Amino acid sequence: MNEALPDVPEVRVVGLPQLTSGFDLVERLDLPMHLKVHGPLEPMGGEQLAQLSERISLKGRGGAGFPFHKKLRAVAEAAIRRGVRPVVVVNGSEDEPACRKDTVMINRAPHLILDGALLVAEALGARTLVIGVTRESTQRSMEAALSERGLTNRRGATIRARVQRNPVRMVTGAAASLVRSIDGGPAIPPGRKTSASQNGVGGAPTLLSNAETFAQLAIAARIGAERYGNTGLYDEPGTVLLTVSGAVARPMVIEAPTGVPLRYILQLAGAPPLPQGVLTGGYHGKWLDSATVNEAIVSRDSLAAVGGALGAGAILPISQATCPLGESLRVAQWLAEESAGQCGPCYLGLPAAARGLEDILNGGGPAALEALKQVANSVKRRGACSHPDGSAMFLESTIKAFTDDLAAHVLGNGCGRPVEGVLPLFEGGQQPTGIPGGQPQEEQGPPRQKIFVDWTLCRGHGLCADILPEVFELGADGFPTVAQAQVPRYAEAKALRAVRRCPALALRLEEDTRGAAPRQNLPAVREGGGGGRRALGRGR
Repeated sequence: MNEALPDVPEVRVVGLPQLTSGFDLVERLDLPMHLKVHGPLEPMGGEQLAQLSERISLKGRGGAGFPFHKKLRAVAEAAIRRGVRPVVVVNGSEDEPACRKDTVMINRAPHLILDGALLVAEALGARTLVIGVTRESTQRSMEAALSERGLTNRRGATIRARVQRNPVRMVTGAAASLVRSIDGGPAIPPGRKTSASQNGVGGAPTLLSNAETFAQLAIAARIGAERYGNTGLYDEPGTVLLTVSGAVARPMVIEAPTGVPLRYILQLAGAPPLPQGVLTGGYHGKWLDSATVNEAIVSRDSLAAVGGALGAGAILPISQATCPLGESLRVAQWLAEESAGQCGPCYLGLPAAARGLEDILNGGGPAALEALKQVANSVKRRGACSHPDGSAMFLESTIKAFTDDLAAHVLGNGCGRPVEGVLPLFEGGQQPTGIPGGQPQEEQGPPRQKIFVDWTLCRGHGLCADILPEVFELGADGFPTVAQAQVPRYAEAKALRAVRRCPALALRLEEDTRGAAPRQNLPAVREGGGGGRRALGRGR
């Protein structure tokens, strides 16, 4: 089984370093060393900065790839139109188990990121800078960097700067989640989609971009567009940071010019000479089959042209010895667990999609395949964030890339290969330990309750599946497909709500005493009050 990646894996460079300059000298570039390596940075006007970004075709490096110059101009125009000061936010939330490029940059070169962010803040006239992180190591490094520059969050400061620490969760990295948490709310997307450029932190226009994006801007501002364009492809100049893991001898972060063959990147990390497939762009990315890998070069447009994705810069090969559908199932299950739980197509659809892939592996046949395709298609463009879209894209890509294995499972007795677990996930499929805001301790461990359906009372209202999708799924007849099931600890409150709200009073909860210390069930009162039954289910 592949262990979780460390926060700061090995770092390699192809050609001359730009973002990783100085990494061969010290583990972390403090401010004096940063200035020795990169030199000072002169301020630039807003339009000058936008023109620079446009000339170097700078796009967001967090996955979406939105042109930076458009975002910069949109924030400036909104701030002028409304007469308010904008806010600048660095998104250093890197919460995919297979991504470490931003974490490496924050831990080893935090001042390069701050250079870009402060350059933008000064150009826009912003007086607030927030750096969003999710790891203890990135929080420590960035807070130290702010201290080294004398930046604080005190009132009266020329620019107020602080670090916002959020839980490690897939949805935390969404722009809307970060904005919401900075404003004091939970680090999950709001119920409706908003544009941070128009209405971000505190309602002000907010320029929010990925940590690597700001570092790239700082490099370009120092060396100029012409020199920056001498590296990499003509239409996508510069370098990219890639996290390479999966079936490799040495997981690492690599800085490489655009245009480098993907196979060379894989060779550097010790990937198999003939990988069965390569997942590009991370767990919201796309698979390349073995025949396509040798054609691919590292760039956003080039990967997209062969069916891949640059995305968050994660590259994950798998060997011929493992079952690709089984590997993908592990990721699909993790993606389902990472749902914010507030949009039905996401928190109902993603678990259903994972079960569909599992059904295929368990011999469900063509019907299971068609069901998976329908579920994956139904969740797209229906969530408050991009999590269901990215997860559906991953599943659809899995089906498309591994047609031979799919046929073996759908039409035969399977591919006969084991699941090696080479795609990294957080330990136990959950967040790293010690991260504030992760799953509370009392929500972990074995189940403590079981929920039962009384078929003599059940009328197929289906409310239980809406409230408790972790346990209940409705069959073709509209009735639950299980009569009893264990309740995960994190879902106990929802199970209690399902019992209370069942219109037919057909549900009851009981203590599951297997391997657990006895405890009393919580009292439950039927909503609407009054002389009702006070047991967890039907009165006797």
